[in-house]
Amino acid sequence: MFNKCLSALRKHRRLLIALILITLIAPPAGLLAARGYSALQSAPQIYTFGTIPDRPVAIIFGAQIFPDGTPSAMLADRVAMGVRLYKAGKVKALLLTGDNHVVEYNEPEVMRLYALSLGMPDSALVLDYAGFRTYDSCYRARAVFKLDKAILVTQAFHLDRALLICNDLGIDSVGVAADAMRPTGYPGELLFSSELREIPATALNLFQILHDHQPRFLGDPLPIFKNNTTGIVSLY
Repeated sequence: MFNKCLSALRKHRRLLIALILITLIAPPAGLLAARGYSALQSAPQIYTFGTIPDRPVAIIFGAQIFPDGTPSAMLADRVAMGVRLYKAGKVKALLLTGDNHVVEYNEPEVMRLYALSLGMPDSALVLDYAGFRTYDSCYRARAVFKLDKAILVTQAFHLDRALLICNDLGIDSVGVAADAMRPTGYPGELLFSSELREIPATALNLFQILHDHQPRFLGDPLPIFKNNTTGIVSLY
């Protein structure tokens, strides 16, 4: 753990020093600097649907669901993009990771049902019920589900932060934005608050990476594939 933390510190030490200095002088500027760093660092890993390279799994990040068991527009876009990737042969499985902190609120199950309605086979769906935050989802994808390569699927405003986290945690990640319903399909106030939340969230995640923060919920390893390193994919 110490070596991993030291490696991350070396990788980002200039950014960390700059952030500390900027934050001491002007806290808002420090947060914006972290956001800008995330965007620049992750830009080369962002592709369109037509150009994105194949990966064994697409990680679909959770988002708001409604009491009637339907996904929000943002979540529906993410799942739909994952299904498109699968049907195009770009991935072999989808990892649906989201919040299930209480019985009545189950993002992964809603995602699964929506994916099934779009023609996704249940056998190619893997559910992560403890993806409470983006950092948790990426950490668990590596530590629990043993992924070392993935396509990340989420909205454009969230994608660079997800890529920054997953790549730093050891998952060779590329990403594609899921914004089919944007802008008219997303409530304006929700879109604004979501984009605004990315600013402090990015700074927090950088510090979590540097300190090798471990999520509260991990559990036993549940590898998705028998062999995920040679390109021979075989679901358990």
